[in-house]
Amino acid sequence: MGKRILLTTTGSLGDLHPFLAIGLGLLARGHAVTIATSNQYRAKVEQTGLRFAPMGPHLDSFSPQLLRELLDARKGPERLIRGILYAGTPAAYVEVMDALRSADAIVTHPITYASQIAAEKSGLPWISTVTAPCAFFSKYDPPVLAPMPFLAKLRPLGPGVNGFLHRLVRAQTASWLKPITALRATLGLPPGGDPIFEGQHSPQRVLAMFSRVMAEPQLDWPPQARVIGFPFYDQLEHGQPPDPELDRFLDAGPPPVVFTLGSSAVLDAGTFYQASVAAVKRLGCRAVLLAGANTVDGPLPPGTAVFPYVPYSKILPRAACVVHQGGIGTCGQTLAAGRPMLVMPYAFDQPDNAARLERLGVARVIRRHRYNAASAAAALDCLLNDPMYAKRAAEAGRRVAGENAVEAACDAVDERLA
Repeated sequence: MGKRILLTTTGSLGDLHPFLAIGLGLLARGHAVTIATSNQYRAKVEQTGLRFAPMGPHLDSFSPQLLRELLDARKGPERLIRGILYAGTPAAYVEVMDALRSADAIVTHPITYASQIAAEKSGLPWISTVTAPCAFFSKYDPPVLAPMPFLAKLRPLGPGVNGFLHRLVRAQTASWLKPITALRATLGLPPGGDPIFEGQHSPQRVLAMFSRVMAEPQLDWPPQARVIGFPFYDQLEHGQPPDPELDRFLDAGPPPVVFTLGSSAVLDAGTFYQASVAAVKRLGCRAVLLAGANTVDGPLPPGTAVFPYVPYSKILPRAACVVHQGGIGTCGQTLAAGRPMLVMPYAFDQPDNAARLERLGVARVIRRHRYNAASAAAALDCLLNDPMYAKRAAEAGRRVAGENAVEAACDAVDERLA
C-alpha cells in the first residue's frame, strides 16, 4: 500500500531535478509524493503530477544583486548559509512541519536545515541526501573549498593535515549556528551536530546522489551512506515544444562545442559568452551557446547558434565538448553523455567538482577570472585534439550509464518504510 513521502530541497535546478526524478520514481511505485521547496518551482513540480508544498528560502524574492553576491567564491557560502539559510530556518521549519502533518517519511537535501530538524522532531523515517562529494568533508578525499582553493595544494600531505584544516573550517563556521541552536532549544531538542558537517546526515540512511566516477566511499563517511549515482530528470516545460532549429543545426555539420552556465551561474554570466564566441572564432569550430536570458552582442561566427535553454539530454550527447560552470547536475549530465569538458567554476561545490573531473582525466579547468578568448581556445584545442580526453570521457559515460540512481533511491525509501 502506498505511503505519503515528503521530499525537501532548495537551490538551483541542479538541486530540484534529482528530487523530481526520485519523486516520479516513488509515484510510479504507488506512493503519494510532495516536494517542499521554493515557491519559484511550484509550476515545475505540479506539472509532473507531484504535489507541491512551500518551504523557504523563496528564491523568487532574491534580487539580481543578491544572486551575484551568492555566486562569489569567497563570500558567497557565508552569505548563503549564515545570512539566508540559518537565519531563515525558523520560518522554514513552520512550513515543513505543516507539510509533514500527513507524511509517513521524509527525504532531505543537505542544506534544507529546517527539514532536518523537522525530521528529528517528528521521529518519522528519515533519509538524507548528499548531492556532491565535497559535502562529506573527508580528510581522506579532501574537497576543494571555494573560499580557499589554495588549500587543495595540501591534499598530498594526507589525512592528518587535511583533517586539521577541516577542524579549522569547522571552528570558523561555529559562530554561525546561533539561529539553529536557539530553534532547537525552543523545540526541546539538544544542540545536535553541526548541520554543515555531521548534523546534515540521517542516522538511518544517507544517499550519495552522484556517481562513483566522482568519488568512492571513504573511511570517514557515515557508515549508513550509500552511493546511488545521479538521479536524472531533464524535461521541457509542459506545452513547450522542442525547437526544430536545434535538430536542423545539429544535423548540418560536425558536433559543436556546447557552452552553458546551468541555471544559476547563467544569472551572472559576465563576459563568458562574449569570450566564448571569440574563442570559437579562433578555433573555427561549430558551437551552441545555451545563454538563458543573456544576449550575445555582435555577429556570430558561421556555425554558431544561440538558444535560451535546451534539455541537456537532447544536446550533450551530440556535442564535441562541453564548457560549463561545474554544477553537479551539469557534471552528471555531461559525464552521462560521455563528453570531455572545460570547467569554469564559480562557488560552492563547483571548484571541487571541477578538480575531480580534472583528476579523472575528462576535463580541463580555468578559474573564472582567467577565462578569456585565448585561455578558452587553448584549453579547447587540447580537449578536441587529444584523443585521450574523448576516450576517458566515453569510459566514464559507460560507467554512469550502468547506474540506476532512481531505483536505488526508491528502494532505500521502501526499506525505511518497511
